[in-house]
Amino acid sequence: MKRNEATASTLTGSSIIAGIDLFGDAGVLNGTNPATGKALAPAYGLVGADQVARAAEAAAEAFPSYRATSDQDRAAFLESIADNLETIREHLVNRVEAETAIPSARADGELTRTTDQLRLFATILRDGSWHGARIARGDPNRVPSKPDLRMHWISVGPVAVFGASNFPLAFSVAGGDTASALAAGSPVVVKAHPGHPGTSELVGNAIRSAVSEHGIHPGVFSLLFVRDNATAATLVAHPAISAVAFTGSRTAGLALSAAAAARVRPIPVFAEMSSVNPVFLFQSALGQFAERLGVEWVASLSLGVGQLCTSPGIVVMKSGPEAERFLAAAGAAVGGTPNATMLSKGIATRYWDGIATRAAIPGVSLPARGGPSDARNAAQVTLFVTGAQTFLAETSLRDEIFGPSGIVVLVDDEKEFSQVLRALEGQLTVSIHSTDAEPLAVELVACAETVAGRIIFNGWPTGVEVGYATVHGGPYPATTNGQTTSVGALAINRFLRPVSYQNAPGDFLASELKDRNPMGIWREIDGVGSRS
Repeated sequence: MKRNEATASTLTGSSIIAGIDLFGDAGVLNGTNPATGKALAPAYGLVGADQVARAAEAAAEAFPSYRATSDQDRAAFLESIADNLETIREHLVNRVEAETAIPSARADGELTRTTDQLRLFATILRDGSWHGARIARGDPNRVPSKPDLRMHWISVGPVAVFGASNFPLAFSVAGGDTASALAAGSPVVVKAHPGHPGTSELVGNAIRSAVSEHGIHPGVFSLLFVRDNATAATLVAHPAISAVAFTGSRTAGLALSAAAAARVRPIPVFAEMSSVNPVFLFQSALGQFAERLGVEWVASLSLGVGQLCTSPGIVVMKSGPEAERFLAAAGAAVGGTPNATMLSKGIATRYWDGIATRAAIPGVSLPARGGPSDARNAAQVTLFVTGAQTFLAETSLRDEIFGPSGIVVLVDDEKEFSQVLRALEGQLTVSIHSTDAEPLAVELVACAETVAGRIIFNGWPTGVEVGYATVHGGPYPATTNGQTTSVGALAINRFLRPVSYQNAPGDFLASELKDRNPMGIWREIDGVGSRS
């Protein structure tokens, strides 16, 4: 059934399809407070395949007019979304904490990151260089004649976005995927994560209001509440959808990729999935800072209850006195780290299953873990230690345990660092601690370039700066496409494709390709960058 548009902070349990509330009839779900186990009102009506198709078709209807909007108008639209989110900050923060057990201070910071991302893409739009305009002027007197060629980037079309469990704001309904797609001129259909439906509806209402304020076709945004995988897959399979953005488990990401590949017209899936983010500690750093590094590792590992995609799950160092100092400090830090509630019962269950499986592997010891806790769905920080040979022989030790668990790999010689790194799959990050550019460290950097999207020196991977040079991506299985990033200015490129025009009369050309450059943007003309 249809309902009138909700006010900004009112929850109805409805999906939003092209501006209209629709309470689905394919079952219901409730958000659940993971700290108490209590269901949260309202119940959310789940939509079926027909409603999914309706949202995709509405996005296709909106695409021609939305991609034709000016950079200035799209920038103002994104800023309005950010402003609308700011007006409901208190409601959002409270709902995030209730649905996910994420503390209010962190939720508040995540909201700021979300609005900052939206405003970053507004700035990118106004700058105009995102068009990638290139002009190669023709020469009719050359034999054979040289054609006039002009190229820019355009939107690929409607994008399906799948909200993440661990970032209910920054990687969900109005997160970086949605912000970059809307900036590119792509309508968006968001599949809300079932772990935070109320948060998703609040954010969806903020976007819907901005759509209305700017007179944009309402099909530019839809928000769907879907629980079963088969119905979610129909969104990926719908011919109106041109690309998919996803953050979550490898299993789910690969299922979406398979659905996209099976289409008559396959489409790209930009999925961020699994990463253990290894850290390598050279003796030059470990000898001076062993205790400090041990404490810092535990702080990074336990940040967000270890439920961050850049959590440093593996530390590699040479065995010896310095390693013992590191482990002693890390163990003491574990003892001082309180247990905390995870995002959901399911995530907590999988965490403890992973801990039990790893603890049973021969050659793996468990020198430190957090104290007991009566808190519901809580995780203890857990540290494991093993040798390089066991680590290389037992492939499961390289798998991610989603939560505050890490393993120390002890080698006999730092020459083994590269061997350990090459044994790993693709990563979001590799961190290297060294006080100088010693030859083995330089060699390891070269190896890390082939494995990860971001290389960190003398620091820790948790915390991703959203900026112009950010890369939050990496080779498979960190992502399904290591040539892209899901965070930062370049995230817009995922939803663009190049188009070239040969000998086109000026009246047919977009503003960014006209001779006089009426937009005043940066362009490349005959291989030389210019704003003229």
